[in-house]
Amino acid sequence: MNYSILLIDPEAKRLREVASLLEKQGMNMLTAKNVAEAEQHLLNDGSIQAVLTSWKVPISDSDKSYVVGEELFKHISKIRFEVDIFLLTNKTAGEIYTTGGLLSGYFYRGDNDYEEIASKIHSVVYNGKIRAPFFDALVDYSNTTRDSWHTPGHAGGFSVKNSPWVKDFYEFFGHNMFASDLSVSVPALDSLLEPKGVIKEAQELAARAFGSRYTFFATNGTSTSNKILIQTLLKPGDAILLDRNCHKSVHYGVIISGAEPIYLMPSVNNKYGIFGPIPKKQIIEKMDKAIADGKKLKAIILTNCTYDGLIYDIADIVKEAHNRDIKIIVDEAWFGYAHFHPEFAPCAMEAGADYATQSTHKTMSAFSQASMIHVQDPDFEKNREFFTENLNMHTSTSPQYTMIASLDIARKQMVLEGYSLLSNALKLSEMLKKSINSLKKFRVLELEDLISEEVKNDNIRLDKTKVTIDVTNSGYTAHEVERILMTKHNIQVEKTTFNTLTLLITIGTTQSKINRLYFALESIERMSGNQPEAAVNEIWKDFKLKLSPIKYLPRFAFYTDGELMPLRNAIGRICATMIVPYPPGIPFLVPGQLITEEIVNALQVYRDYNVEIHGLNEGLIKVCTPEEERMLTDKGHSVVQ
Repeated sequence: MNYSILLIDPEAKRLREVASLLEKQGMNMLTAKNVAEAEQHLLNDGSIQAVLTSWKVPISDSDKSYVVGEELFKHISKIRFEVDIFLLTNKTAGEIYTTGGLLSGYFYRGDNDYEEIASKIHSVVYNGKIRAPFFDALVDYSNTTRDSWHTPGHAGGFSVKNSPWVKDFYEFFGHNMFASDLSVSVPALDSLLEPKGVIKEAQELAARAFGSRYTFFATNGTSTSNKILIQTLLKPGDAILLDRNCHKSVHYGVIISGAEPIYLMPSVNNKYGIFGPIPKKQIIEKMDKAIADGKKLKAIILTNCTYDGLIYDIADIVKEAHNRDIKIIVDEAWFGYAHFHPEFAPCAMEAGADYATQSTHKTMSAFSQASMIHVQDPDFEKNREFFTENLNMHTSTSPQYTMIASLDIARKQMVLEGYSLLSNALKLSEMLKKSINSLKKFRVLELEDLISEEVKNDNIRLDKTKVTIDVTNSGYTAHEVERILMTKHNIQVEKTTFNTLTLLITIGTTQSKINRLYFALESIERMSGNQPEAAVNEIWKDFKLKLSPIKYLPRFAFYTDGELMPLRNAIGRICATMIVPYPPGIPFLVPGQLITEEIVNALQVYRDYNVEIHGLNEGLIKVCTPEEERMLTDKGHSVVQ
């Protein structure tokens, strides 16, 4: 597919020759005489990959004042960060004091070398965006059909393709899957654990695309990525601030690292059973208290956006953390695409966060488990060796090469067409909302419906590709609607609370899927007749959990042998495992935490409502023995909170 170059010059006729040469190289040429015209092109045409602009450009036909130099480049980048900006001017380098580091190239108009302009623009776009070094190498190697005398054992599929018992396995996945399932025995495909070739190139291109200093590919998901970062930044006894509602991998990372967790409680929307962002005031107060108490507070980790699409004012939180010399990790499992559309800005890297983990497979075109770790930390080089050790500790020496290829391709796709794909997803989201809201018994919730009072002044925003539907008026519970959608209409939703459904509008969503969902909900509305509204779930009516203190570092309580006892008998004892009602998925207890009557009562309510409680073994809970508690105290593993 041809890509487009936008030429911005108040006298567009001066660019006819360069435009002709660009078109000969297979690039489409668009022109704009002023900033207003350029904006319209950039907003409406996702195929634009580069801009060639003059030093100063008028604002519009009616406003002849100029936008000049760095101000102009910043304006272009704010609309479409991923386009390469080239300057064509009569000004020499000595006359240009600053460009904001935003230029991909400079051309002196007096040289009149339009052929060079065309070839250099194409070279930058091809090498920086279009090329997929790892995927291209994998395809080339797979197509050579070499005899395999190395792992994996299926040897390119020969072990199964003619089997009378399992050849259907080969036929289902096909030749290319087996031919490309290779191993570290193939030097041409580089090593994920010590990249020096095509994997290194692919990671460098990803760093450029996602706006980080460094990017590392992870083939064990964001779960492992979170553990790697926590283990890198925290030593036993160091402290970390974390959302109680964060992914369980973060809690496990705390156990592995031996760190002290200081928990932040999320805001709660009782009406819809939704956990939201941490109130900004609580984050600041907890940071200051931990420092005042002499804690070795090294990091804070937040999930942005939340599962339900609520976006923090992340730049302000990053600033507050850095003012206190605290590193900030952002788990962007559900927000990896944010860098590719101004609707979602700023993402973690743009906001200045030190680290971000992204589930590239959740929101982009990578295979399951394929994730990325992005690094912006200015102190990273001091810690790089230790980071590498932790990365190697958690990464298989036999990674799935097709997974790595999918990361390379996901990067290529997003940098070339991410803006267009996300613009389409936002358009489809708006269409879906309007169609659902035209029904009488279903309604798409707005930001004001989703956030609670405690965060209403925290500049929270909503990712509109996460659509939450209120089913209260349907007469069915959300679980019943989910079951009807699945069994009758072959539609699977992302998640439910007792009275809401959450849908993800992704870059793979189509108009047909939107229409099918609407007609399915319309059908359910007709089925519901005059049923009364679903009853309010008593668990959520007045939900507010008061956390008990952490008495011992989770790592050391976790590794005790402990003893099992009935939940009610465990009041006053120290938990040795993680207890998680699901939903909502918040750990009520973690290793090292005091078990209180209030928590036991809350867990009992969940059990009465037949909610899954992970960590309870037939009503029994693992606790530390009195002897183990004394041992933990004697060895200095106790915590004062």
